[in-house]
Amino acid sequence: MKSLDIDFLRRQAVPIEMSGMLQKLGEFKGRQDLFAHQTPQILKTLKQTAIIESTESSNRIEGVTVPAKRFRELMRHPVKPRDRSEAEILGYRKILSRIHTKPESFVIDEKTILDLHREIYARTDIPGGQWKKRNNTIEERLPDGRWVTRFVPVSARETPYYMKELCVRFNRLWDKRQVSPLILIPAFVFDFLCIHPFSDGNGCVSRLLTVLLLHQAGYTVGRYISIERLIEESKETYYESLKLSSKGWHKSRHNLKAWWEYFFGVLIEAYQEFERRVGTITKKRGMKTAIIEEAIENLPATFGISDIQRLCPGVSRDMIRVILNRLRRKGYIACKGTGRGALWEKRGNIPIKRGNKRSNS
Repeated sequence: MKSLDIDFLRRQAVPIEMSGMLQKLGEFKGRQDLFAHQTPQILKTLKQTAIIESTESSNRIEGVTVPAKRFRELMRHPVKPRDRSEAEILGYRKILSRIHTKPESFVIDEKTILDLHREIYARTDIPGGQWKKRNNTIEERLPDGRWVTRFVPVSARETPYYMKELCVRFNRLWDKRQVSPLILIPAFVFDFLCIHPFSDGNGCVSRLLTVLLLHQAGYTVGRYISIERLIEESKETYYESLKLSSKGWHKSRHNLKAWWEYFFGVLIEAYQEFERRVGTITKKRGMKTAIIEEAIENLPATFGISDIQRLCPGVSRDMIRVILNRLRRKGYIACKGTGRGALWEKRGNIPIKRGNKRSNS
């Protein structure tokens, strides 16, 4: 709410380096669809890895852990949880899977946020899906063991009003498209964390909201690279940026620069890792053949070489011709016409030779 006032946002100075980060993220977003068309078999592996890493990291940040062997069992075969930790882990994985599968089905309002919280605790004895009943504080443990209060969130009495206003203001700015989604999303998540609407689980819900909103804005890298893991790996910077940007929040005198820079940095790192992993894997022997074959599989019954090039920008026209001629000799496709404008017609399902393409994640 405090950060989602249009006048407040206009007063925030956006440094030149931050503009460069936004431009870089726009470029990453433009390339992500190319990878999705080229390498569906690789993306499937990355998706499976990301959801496991995200579930483990997001819960571990909150101190929710289970032995490694048991965690692997839970991820392979979700079964009846033995305790609260296992139940929270399974709850997080379930709702995260829904977000990755159908992000457009979620409306950003109080009910959705309560539902996210309820899902996490659905198999525990904790009453999920309820705003906090008592005031809470955000504390930090110093190296000497002492605890100090780092931030005092909104009171329990005021929480329902603040959460309603947060969602109303966010949707108003989102719908008007006056402000970049990459500015709005971290501002929304930041205010959520400052309100701290739940007794437990605020961090996990904030990360689910982050992934959900990025999906809705078209930044889908969280489906393939665990944003939660990157946050866990940089959690000292995460807490420091929250601390710096929350000073003066109650009076709307805070500065979001540190938080924005941290948020953009994590997102850029996710995209860089995504392109690095896909790029490394696609250089393996035989992978270009599989990419071309999958592109053909996804094209209409009749297609041209230019259609394949559009889906496989990193593959030469000569390489495409080699694969097409091989498939023609085997009877899977037929050529109609001659020259650069020749069309090809599919005659049956192509048995794609996938080989071993597991990611080293």
